[in-house]
Amino acid sequence: MSELVTGEAVALELRPAKLPSRALAVLLDLVVAVVAYVVVTIAVVLSTASLDEAAQVALSIATFLLVLVGGPIAVETLSHGRSLGKLAFGLRVVRDDGGPIRFRHALVRGAIGVVEILLTFGVVACIASLVSARGRRLGDVFAGTLVVRERIPAGRAGFVPPPPAWLAGRFAELDLSAVPDGLWLAVRQYLTRMGQLDPQVSMGMAQRLAADLAARTGASVPQDLPAAAFLAAVVHERQSREARQAFGAAGFDPRMTAPRAPAAHQPPTSPQPPAAPQPPASAQPPAYAQPPQAPLPPSAVPPRDEPPADRPATGFAPPA
Repeated sequence: MSELVTGEAVALELRPAKLPSRALAVLLDLVVAVVAYVVVTIAVVLSTASLDEAAQVALSIATFLLVLVGGPIAVETLSHGRSLGKLAFGLRVVRDDGGPIRFRHALVRGAIGVVEILLTFGVVACIASLVSARGRRLGDVFAGTLVVRERIPAGRAGFVPPPPAWLAGRFAELDLSAVPDGLWLAVRQYLTRMGQLDPQVSMGMAQRLAADLAARTGASVPQDLPAAAFLAAVVHERQSREARQAFGAAGFDPRMTAPRAPAAHQPPTSPQPPAAPQPPASAQPPAYAQPPQAPLPPSAVPPRDEPPADRPATGFAPPA
């Protein structure tokens, strides 16, 4: 992995392309370019047979520059560093800061590539790539570019083991703002691979990482706590804070995901006086009715009109 620093001071970890993959990509590009050059040359010779020798030489030089030099430059500029060979082998040309190349980068690479690849049959380019720490040829050095691998085999994601349950919330007041991202990455990598290390090596690495983490946070490692458990608890605390910040846990109550009846011994949150039971609608007196009085004797009750026998009762009672 090669660490590149962008203009925003962000470190990028890129994997530079190896010499065999770059050589195969260049070979494929040269085969395509030579085939195109032969086809264009035959077409130019057939169409300019009536011209003199000087004109034919000038056209042949122009064809060479346009096809074998201008063609790769145009392809890399338009594809942002992905030629046909690089696309086939999963490579790409990027700037030193990790950004896409432009015309001036492709122009410098193509112009110097004529000397170190075409005229010397790639010997100079191979020697420069072997000497360079990141496998760059002379064209990459002068253009400020780098060939990196885009397709990296996907590995299994490392699983960070959770801390013991009795450590949950123990480091809730810890200040984690001064811990750099590189230290977090080192701690996570250790936690995901500590089962593959030798016990002595794993213990020593855990102690060093715990000491660095304690120095950054201003807290000491508890004496009754193993260094690996301390690292796992602090990482878990950081992940919990990030989750609360990302999902807005301040306004989110997980208990509200499903309705739940209050316990029997707990009073309601907003007690209301019990409503008086309402009688049925047919028995409710009108709003203007007087309070109920003692019932009258049957002889004093005025007779009510009874519906005829051949007519069904409607249930309507005239007001008193």
